[in-house]
Amino acid sequence: MNPNISQMRSTTTTTTVAERSRIAWRMRLSSAVRTATACAAVGVATLYGPKFLASHIKFSAFSYLTAVVIVSDATLGDTMRGCWHAFCATAQVVPLAVLGRWAFDPTAGMPASAAAAAVAVASFLVALPECTHMTAKKLAFGQIVLICSDAVLGDGSSYGYMHPLYVAASTALGVLASVLALLVPYPGLACHRVQELCRLYGENASERMDIYLQAVTATDNRTKMELISQAKPLSETGAKLLQSIRTLEDGLRWEKPWSKVSPRERLESMEQQMKGIEYSLISSAAIPIQAIDREQLSDVLQAASTRIQGKIEQVRCYSPFHSKIESEAREFMEKPSSSPLESNPSKLKHGWLVLYFSCICMFLNDTVCSFASSRKLQTPAEKPSIGSRFKHWIQKLTSYERLEFASKCSISLSLAMLLGLTFDKENGCWAGLTLAISFVSGRQAIFTVANSRVQGTAIGSVYGVICCFIFHYEELRLLALLPWIICTSFLRYSKMYGQTGGVSAAIGALVILGRKNYGAPNEFAISRLTEVFIGLSAYIVVEIFLQPIRAATLARNHTDLTLLALQECIKETGMQKSRTDSEFLELIEKQRILNSLLSELKQYVADAELEPDFWYLPFRSSCYQKLVGSLSNILDMLYFITHNLEMLSKLSETEIGSKFQEQIRNELEILQETLISSHILSEQAITNQSRAVIEEEMEAGKLCNREKQGVLIQERIEAEWAAREDDDEDGRNLRERVTQCLSVTRFCITSVMKELEDIVICRREIDQWQK
Repeated sequence: MNPNISQMRSTTTTTTVAERSRIAWRMRLSSAVRTATACAAVGVATLYGPKFLASHIKFSAFSYLTAVVIVSDATLGDTMRGCWHAFCATAQVVPLAVLGRWAFDPTAGMPASAAAAAVAVASFLVALPECTHMTAKKLAFGQIVLICSDAVLGDGSSYGYMHPLYVAASTALGVLASVLALLVPYPGLACHRVQELCRLYGENASERMDIYLQAVTATDNRTKMELISQAKPLSETGAKLLQSIRTLEDGLRWEKPWSKVSPRERLESMEQQMKGIEYSLISSAAIPIQAIDREQLSDVLQAASTRIQGKIEQVRCYSPFHSKIESEAREFMEKPSSSPLESNPSKLKHGWLVLYFSCICMFLNDTVCSFASSRKLQTPAEKPSIGSRFKHWIQKLTSYERLEFASKCSISLSLAMLLGLTFDKENGCWAGLTLAISFVSGRQAIFTVANSRVQGTAIGSVYGVICCFIFHYEELRLLALLPWIICTSFLRYSKMYGQTGGVSAAIGALVILGRKNYGAPNEFAISRLTEVFIGLSAYIVVEIFLQPIRAATLARNHTDLTLLALQECIKETGMQKSRTDSEFLELIEKQRILNSLLSELKQYVADAELEPDFWYLPFRSSCYQKLVGSLSNILDMLYFITHNLEMLSKLSETEIGSKFQEQIRNELEILQETLISSHILSEQAITNQSRAVIEEEMEAGKLCNREKQGVLIQERIEAEWAAREDDDEDGRNLRERVTQCLSVTRFCITSVMKELEDIVICRREIDQWQK
């Protein structure tokens, strides 16, 4: 390989990765500045606003908290959604709180035990419905804590029942500050970010495809591996860009609810197909290509390169604003593409090469990724009756998961409020507020979350106290907040602190610097840290009592759950020889569930890597990373298997394809036997009793023999097909397409079996380490 060309490609790759870093840094800086603007607006309104306004903002700390929760890394669409969630939270809590304070004696203070009981009941009712968004629940929890702690203090006024309106006013101030921050100096639209990210993703995809097209015709294995290694950072960058586009999709819908055009599905399909191309190249490392085949492949790839760049250009030019551009892009993508395989005069003898060209065909024909597709059955669905809807709603409301989450929120908040108010009535609300913004749906790593929240609160409080000693004027203290808000906004993206620690660090400084008449700042900081410790202690105790699970345990348990889902997918893939459209959609839905479980497993592994070990064994991060990588590869291969089986099913239904039904049926029997054997391997991979059987099969080479047997039968069938004299050109073309689909399916099944063997090794190592 020419060193100059290699150096130029390396420079281009570095430039693309650096450009992505610059864009990410610029977007994060924009979010940080807007968050600081929202907090500054709250500070100015509470410290220097009109007396009428300041007299109604009794809970300025909650205004800061609302602004940080809504604005953090948000666009205008996300902020609009956050405003709606704040309205829902206020509508759930404040009217009933006013009625409750009015029904009881508004002049007398409520006992701490009664306040804790009220928090328990109210938080349980808020947490129980599934339809309420988590942001609305967090804000509602915070309002409940403030209202109940204010009722404990009591001011002896006959208008005490109106105090919940002060909480609503403080929430409204945070919402208005959030909207102002996203509008000034110009609207921070999700459309602009998506457009810029699509342009960058298109450039990333173009460079990756250029490298993949050159790697397949590389003259030696070393050159091929160098090209693949150059594409690795581009692949990681592309995955991060795609994840950023996914997170912006909700904001995009709020900004343009009438628009149904979204680039996510098409980009996910492109990413899936490029991953298949990369996997095929990695699998080809030990298989050389003859010089004659290399020249023929170069001609075919050169012709395909123009259409590939044309498809990528549509991604670069994506615009959520111009419907004309969208329609032109759609028309271009719907044009039929000539398959590179059909133009290739040579026979493709290697399975990885057939997969390579199959992925290029899917790339050109805009085949939608199975888990990204929103295809629905065309059969009309029966409209459920009102009674059945109500019954279904009650069942969901009283499900074990909902009751468990609601009980956890209720007990944690009530216990934190009881202990916090018992220790210090004046600052007891901070014990509950610490937990109010900590809850997430589902299970989470309790020690990781508690550790990041304590550290974030500590450094934020220390920064606030230091600034109070340095700056004696409120104006200077307010200015000192701005760089800290920007710093904590970047802190949310760090592995050590994350979203939880970053928000805690911001709130820790805000409530000290953005306040007045709270007493000495050092005393307030100490009291607040104590209340935070009380709240987190209550949270950990309840979590250990209800769900005694660490992040490492979550990762291990979720691995078993993911492998069970994988087993079900493989079983369904190899069960039937011919499928209807509904059966293919069911299979695609199971793959989507497996993809979701795999994403959760990746998050659990990332949390376990950061979790304190204490007296536990260290987390085997390397084993889990290998296992996750093998599962990702299997998921990709299952996607390609399903796609090709669906193609074979459609081809056999055509008039010409009916001639080859018997051959297709015989070949599918062989493939499904192989799938069943891999299904057995997957099932044994998650049972400790059968590991000796697996080891014996691997040592005896039975698994490899299954692969060799399939290859030999493949060669025999292809020889029989080639010996047939068929003057019909359509028949020959169809036979070639059937052969290609079968070859891709067989190669993917072989790859699945190899990855399953790696999973067995990883699981054995993890289990031995646990023992």
